[in-house]
Amino acid sequence: MSPARQIRTWLIALAVFIVLLYLLRGILLPFVAGMAMAYVLDPFCDQLERWGLSRTWATSVVTVIALLVVVIILLSLAPVLLQEISNFLSSLPDLVHRAQERLIPIYEAFRHRFNLPPVSELNTIAQSRLGAAVNWLAQAAQQLLGQGLALANLLSLVFITPVVTFYLLRDWDVLVARIDGLLPRQHLLAIRSQFREVDRTLAGFARGQAMVCLTLGVFYAVTLALVGLPFGIVVGLLAGLLTFIPYVGAMTGFITGIAIALAQFSDWTHIAMVAGVFLVGQILESNLLTPKLVGDRVGLHPVWIIFALLAGGALFGFLGLLLAVPAAAAIGVLVRFAAAHYRHSTLYLGPEAAPSGTILRPDQPEE
Repeated sequence: MSPARQIRTWLIALAVFIVLLYLLRGILLPFVAGMAMAYVLDPFCDQLERWGLSRTWATSVVTVIALLVVVIILLSLAPVLLQEISNFLSSLPDLVHRAQERLIPIYEAFRHRFNLPPVSELNTIAQSRLGAAVNWLAQAAQQLLGQGLALANLLSLVFITPVVTFYLLRDWDVLVARIDGLLPRQHLLAIRSQFREVDRTLAGFARGQAMVCLTLGVFYAVTLALVGLPFGIVVGLLAGLLTFIPYVGAMTGFITGIAIALAQFSDWTHIAMVAGVFLVGQILESNLLTPKLVGDRVGLHPVWIIFALLAGGALFGFLGLLLAVPAAAAIGVLVRFAAAHYRHSTLYLGPEAAPSGTILRPDQPEE
């Protein structure tokens, strides 16, 4: 088979896979979630196997422990978080009203100095923009519920995902070996090399970013509570969770925290302390947590991650959010591999500069 025909065959297979993924997106959520859980838990099973347990026993132990950890966390945190969220939503109108009373005099002082529009005009603009934003959020929530979190899918996520996780985890090595056996023998070393690179990138990003989110969530929640910010635990945990999306977590937490502080505190000291919490959090994330826990070798640019999450959510709903980062990691690795080949090809160097047939080996470093 000629190289052109091979490429055409693989492109057709990829197109069929994407079409099937789109058509079956309504039922794939528990399977994708189970696959993600199996991918995360597989190293623990491998360690238990090295200690002498069979694969079935190792899978059973790891699955039971993982489920117990999830249940304990939910039972410990869910009541507190639900109470905090309920109190926050009930207090939201009063907080907005008090924030407006606090900000209007400040705005009036700036309005006369810089010839800004009056408050009434701003209210009209804000109401129209807020209405559009609320409609967009409602449509997005409806789409999300319709595609990924309908009641039937939610029940399947709860009950089917553990079963899928167990069987995939038990047969993980067998599945990997079978997939490896189907790879084209001619390009076996190159494909294995790229799979290892995707695995390294994805594992490094997921593990490191999860630690960054957890650390920042705890830091924001504890420090905001110590400052005395109402609903500081909810704001802090939300900011930490959204840190998975670059820059979104800090901005969301900062805006929400400052708005609550303006409505709650009469002095500027507490407001400055709330702002300082997020400033310190950003310094910790940029200079300590992300370099140490994620590192620069992962190769996933923040803008690329944001685009992948938005595109995955728009195309496949909640399922797309789960697939966005693995797809972004795989595409990033393949693009770097293609760029390395391009820089060693006659198309880049010219027919006289590079010998015909020069190919970058899978283990050859990029210049």
